[in-house]
Amino acid sequence: MSTAPAPHRDHDRSATARCRASVQRHERELVELSRSIHAEPELAFAEHRSAAKVADLLARHGFEVRTPVAGLDTALVAERGSGELVVAVCAEYDALPEVGHACGHNVIAAAAVGAALALADVADELGITVRLIGTPAEETGGGKVLMLERGVFDDVAMAMMVHPGPEDICRPVSLAITDLEVRYTGREAHAASAPQLGLNAADALTVAQVAIGLLRQHLEPQQMVHGIVTAGGAAPNIVPAHTAAVYNLRAAEARSLQRLENRIRACFEAGATATGCTHEVVQISPVYAELDPDGWLSEAYRRAITELGREPLDRGAEQSRVIGSTDMGNVTRALPAIHPMIAIDCGGAVNHQVEFAAACATPTADRAVLDGALAMAWTAVAAAADGAQRDRIRVSSFLR
Repeated sequence: MSTAPAPHRDHDRSATARCRASVQRHERELVELSRSIHAEPELAFAEHRSAAKVADLLARHGFEVRTPVAGLDTALVAERGSGELVVAVCAEYDALPEVGHACGHNVIAAAAVGAALALADVADELGITVRLIGTPAEETGGGKVLMLERGVFDDVAMAMMVHPGPEDICRPVSLAITDLEVRYTGREAHAASAPQLGLNAADALTVAQVAIGLLRQHLEPQQMVHGIVTAGGAAPNIVPAHTAAVYNLRAAEARSLQRLENRIRACFEAGATATGCTHEVVQISPVYAELDPDGWLSEAYRRAITELGREPLDRGAEQSRVIGSTDMGNVTRALPAIHPMIAIDCGGAVNHQVEFAAACATPTADRAVLDGALAMAWTAVAAAADGAQRDRIRVSSFLR
């Protein structure tokens, strides 16, 4: 273990000023990065152009970039500095089918790059190593979970990211989630001349859907189920032999999620039993844990974002805003980390709407890139310059 002295807290003021100057200096590049990623949306594990844009910008500014990493083609790690305290900033850049960047991952990526550039300018002064981690497939696939399991975060002392939304929330609440695909197999037959010879996989799926609908009355608080049919048959005059659906199951925490999964699997089985079809259930993403943000880092971010003129929800109100689910939850449960929401003017739209996607390429989204970058940088500066907090987060990386 290194015995290098921690920076004195007096360095805080100097470092924060230099971070502000850095974000201002790189403003044009950061906004262009956000707009460029937004203009070319790419789906999970296929974000080749987006990842390359992030990697190329950081390489131009002296970062050592490695890609691919952790066996993921569109994952990357970029580093500058050599201090014992490893500070990670997570960049997401995958989009959604049909609605593109309706979750604003272009803003997330550009803000992460901005924070990394700002912290690189003070890395030697603070005794830190700055690591930008490009994490693919947040919307589905669990890139962070895979990278966590494969050692990318092993020596990280603290991790951060900011996510655009309708409100500024410093310590948001999320739900645990698992994604399941159910596939039914029956037997084809002519739907008019010999229906009795068929085993109807569409009926199996319908029975399962009805069972899930009836179950909703009895779900535990904060349990949620939603899904879509991905295969429903080939033609109306053929008894369908193959159908499939994908369901998201969410709950407040892991044990509740497991209870919900057990009940949903029983609904899937009911469809097969009722129709004589066979079925299989496939987990299509790793389980995302609920967020557990670090309290001290959340408060440091609150101070930073407030200094930038934003008005985050108060601590009580933010606990009533469930933001959905994120694989950053797994990171927050492995090391000190935060996932605040940063507000953009979206005209009443919410994440995953087409209108929100449009708002993520506007001046208000550009401001979120710059404010998010600076607030994360200031949060890291505060932690690195506070001796007690520095020791706390540094020790956590050695204990894992």
